[in-house]
Amino acid sequence: MNSEHTNESSSSLSGSLLLASPAMRDSNFARSVVFMAAHNAKDGAFGYILNRPLEQCVADLLPDQDLGPLGEVPVFMGGPVSTDKLAFAALHWNKRRRTLRCQTHLSVTDALHALSLGHDVRGFVGYSGWSGGQLESELEVRSWITTTARPLVLTVEKPTQMWSAILKDMGPVYQVMAGMPEDVSLN
Repeated sequence: MNSEHTNESSSSLSGSLLLASPAMRDSNFARSVVFMAAHNAKDGAFGYILNRPLEQCVADLLPDQDLGPLGEVPVFMGGPVSTDKLAFAALHWNKRRRTLRCQTHLSVTDALHALSLGHDVRGFVGYSGWSGGQLESELEVRSWITTTARPLVLTVEKPTQMWSAILKDMGPVYQVMAGMPEDVSLN
């Protein structure tokens, strides 16, 4: 989708970003940026948190495997579900369509191929998932801010600054949110 989402309940958020609102109380998602890999109201949603680097690379987690360049790929906390599993995803910005493509559940061979094509390959420990209707309920109470994916996801200097960088890129109202302290009681 190429426009800001105004009617989240009736449209798929696949390919979009979810930014945790400053009021998000769930520590798993505070100030997170989630790429929505799949979504529909009936079946639920699936995605990865993009701004929680674990300060480890794939070789740190799979030391007994010869992974070639994949061993140097950074690993992120993808979400609170299945944190005992490591998954690979390849992110690629399509300039012509102005969309972020995300190939998920890649094998080691597929991840190495994506790397050879110049795609941004990442390892994710865990993922973010919602059952049917759950995300829609969270959107109704404004736990999430939805926006289109943007190249900033791949170019931000420090992944931990992605949340505020995207909000600043979204315009004046969101720039104010980006500057809010993490503990609003300190404001």
